[in-house]
Amino acid sequence: MSNEHPPVLRESATFDRLTIQEIQRAAETGIYDIRGGGTKRRVPHFDDLLLLGASMSRYPLEGYREKCGTDVVLGNRFAKKPIHLQIPVTIAGMSFGALSAQAKEALGRGASIAGTSTTTGDGGMTPEERGQSRHLVYQYLPSRYGMNPDDLRKADAIEIVLGQGAKPGGGGMLLGMKVTERVAGMRTLPVGVDQRSACRHPDWTGPDDLAIKIAEIREITDWEKPIYVKIGASRPYYDVKLAVKSGADVIVLDGMQGGTAATQEVFIEHVGIPILSAIPQAVQALQEMDMHRKVQLIVSGGIRTGADVAKAMALGADAVAIGTAALIALGDNHPSLDDELKKIDSAAGFYDDWQNGRDPAGITTQDPELSKRLDPVAAGRRLANYLRVLVLEAQTMARACGKSHLHNLDPEDLVALTVESAAMARVPLAGTSWVPGQKF
Repeated sequence: MSNEHPPVLRESATFDRLTIQEIQRAAETGIYDIRGGGTKRRVPHFDDLLLLGASMSRYPLEGYREKCGTDVVLGNRFAKKPIHLQIPVTIAGMSFGALSAQAKEALGRGASIAGTSTTTGDGGMTPEERGQSRHLVYQYLPSRYGMNPDDLRKADAIEIVLGQGAKPGGGGMLLGMKVTERVAGMRTLPVGVDQRSACRHPDWTGPDDLAIKIAEIREITDWEKPIYVKIGASRPYYDVKLAVKSGADVIVLDGMQGGTAATQEVFIEHVGIPILSAIPQAVQALQEMDMHRKVQLIVSGGIRTGADVAKAMALGADAVAIGTAALIALGDNHPSLDDELKKIDSAAGFYDDWQNGRDPAGITTQDPELSKRLDPVAAGRRLANYLRVLVLEAQTMARACGKSHLHNLDPEDLVALTVESAAMARVPLAGTSWVPGQKF
C-alpha cells in the first residue's frame, strides 16, 4: 500500500478506546472500578436551558439601585428554630473520613462567612466543623457511624439520608487507607479496613416507619431542629410525597451528577436520573399536596455557576447544595498540583481518585503530611469568595428577568435548547410554545 494514502482509523462508537481500556482492566484484575467524583457522561443539564431576560414585555431591575433578595428560611413547617440563611446555596454532606479535618473546618469557615450552612456527612460531627459552622446540618445515615444524641442536639438541623444522587439505592464506601485511628474511633471500626456503609436504615423499612423515626428525632431535639429528608433522584414524584407525608420539614433532592467520595463507576454512570428531570417531578408532588414553599426543596447534583442556581430556582427549588464545586473552590485539582498529580497517574482537572487518600491538595485524604498542606483559613476564604460569586451571578440574571428576589424566578423565565431538556424541565423549546409531552 502506498505511503501517500495511509489508512484512516475509525473509532467505534460502541467500543471506543475508554470502553476497550475498561474491558481490558476488568479482565486483568477481576474487580470493578471504584472512583470519586460524579458522572462523566453527557446528560441533559442546566446548560440546556436559557433564561429569558427582559425586553419589551418584561421590565428589568437596575442592579445598582434595586435590590434582589437572596435569603431563605428552611424548616418552618414544624421546627421551633428554623434556619434563616443569607444565601440559597448550601454545602452538601461530605464526611470526615472522605475529607480531611482541615477540609471540614474550611467548609465550615467558608459557609459561615457567606451566611449559609454546611453538612456533616457520614461518620459523625467533628469539633473543627462544629466550631467553625454557624449553621451545621447533621446527617443521620443508614450506617449510624458516629451518631449520638448529644451531637443531634448540637446541630442546627437533622438530615435523614435515604439516598445520594451518585448512588441511589447504594451504600457508601471508605477504603481502608483512609480509616485512620481517629476515623475508626469515631465510627467504631477497625483501623485500615475498608468500610462499606449500609444502603438502608437498620430500624425501619418504609414511609410509615420513617414517620415514627422523624417523631423520635423531634423528641430527642425538643422539636427545635428542622428535619430534612435527602433522597437520590430516581422516583422523585413518589419519594417526595412520601417524605412530606412522613413529616419532613425540608426535602433534599440529589441528581445523578452529584459527586461521591468512592463508588463503583458503573453505579455513578448508570443509576439515577439527572437533576434537570427530577426537579419538576418534585415540585409537582409538592404542589399537589399544597406544600410547595411550605416544605422547602433543596436540589443538588452538578451545581457549578450562578446560572445553575438561578435555573434551579426558576424550576421551583428553594435552595441548592454544592459538593464537588466546593472542593474545587478549596483547592482540589488546582493547576499548581499538576506535577504531583502526574506522579499518581492523573493531572490537574482530571483527578477523581478521592478514594485512595493520596490527594496532594490535602482535601480528600487522611494522610497527616498531605492534609496539613491545606490552610483552613485561606481555603475557607476561597470558598466564601466562590459562594459570593454564585449569588451575584444569580442575582444579575434574576434582575434581568425583572425579579426582586431569587425565589420569584419561575418556569416562565426559562426555555430549552433541546427537545430532551424541554421535555424533562417541562419548559418550551426555544423559539416555540411547545413543551414536549404536553397538549397545546
